[in-house]
Amino acid sequence: MEGTLTTQPLSRSEGITTSQARWLSFLLLGALVAIYLPTLARMVSHWARISDHSHGFVVAPLAIFFAWEQRGALRRAPIEICWWGLVPLALSTAALSVGRFGVEIMSLRVSFVLGLIGLVLLLFGRHVFRVLAFPLGFLFLMIPLPQALINYVAFPLQLFAADWAVRMLHAIGLPVLREGNILHLPEASLFVKEACSGLRSLMALLSLGVVFAYFFRRGWGQRIVLVAATIPIAIAVNAFRVALTGWLAFHYGPDMAKGAIHEFQGVITFGGAFGLMLLLSWLLTKIWPGATRAA
Repeated sequence: MEGTLTTQPLSRSEGITTSQARWLSFLLLGALVAIYLPTLARMVSHWARISDHSHGFVVAPLAIFFAWEQRGALRRAPIEICWWGLVPLALSTAALSVGRFGVEIMSLRVSFVLGLIGLVLLLFGRHVFRVLAFPLGFLFLMIPLPQALINYVAFPLQLFAADWAVRMLHAIGLPVLREGNILHLPEASLFVKEACSGLRSLMALLSLGVVFAYFFRRGWGQRIVLVAATIPIAIAVNAFRVALTGWLAFHYGPDMAKGAIHEFQGVITFGGAFGLMLLLSWLLTKIWPGATRAA
């Protein structure tokens, strides 16, 4: 290797056939899943308990679908050993150590994805890895954010949503007073809770933006613009949802701010956010020639 990391095709002369290498790779990948099974089980439980991360349930199935969609390219890709796979495996081991000894759950979850990336690159080679790079990277979106980061981000989002909701309500002539993240109306007071910060819709829309960019964009520039735009879209739409709740509470009573009606508002506004994403995609095709992904 002359001091550099290289790829090395597998052959019978090395004492192992391609078929044997494939089965060995599957066994090692299965062993990786078995090792991290408790971590994965706790992560799935987290998705079920914390609604802000419920989008995790669709990330892994989508990643599998993306890999299955590339099955033709995978059949054509040669299997080879690539020693560069040791780099993500070393990072995975370091993250695993931090997670075990520091009781840091996110490190354990990141370690699993890094280990998966490392094994695919090491055992299948760079050609297979290039085909599976997007599905593997997409798996990072299933990892819940640490609670400390959520606490740091959620409260400013609550204040932003409350502030701009008040501006919208003032614009249509409704009397409302904001006190921190509390909106005081003549007949009721609305508390913009952490669940109303928009973090849930932000994470869900970000994941949807990545999928949408993968299917309908061509080139990293267009994809980055579309994915990055999901952040301001989600924040703005959430502020509109808070304003809509205030308008309904003012005209029809405080019951409009809770229960099934409030949840239905979330569905409608999330649909509006996706509509804005479609509009942005259409604008990209007009101002950025060649933005649509080739068939």
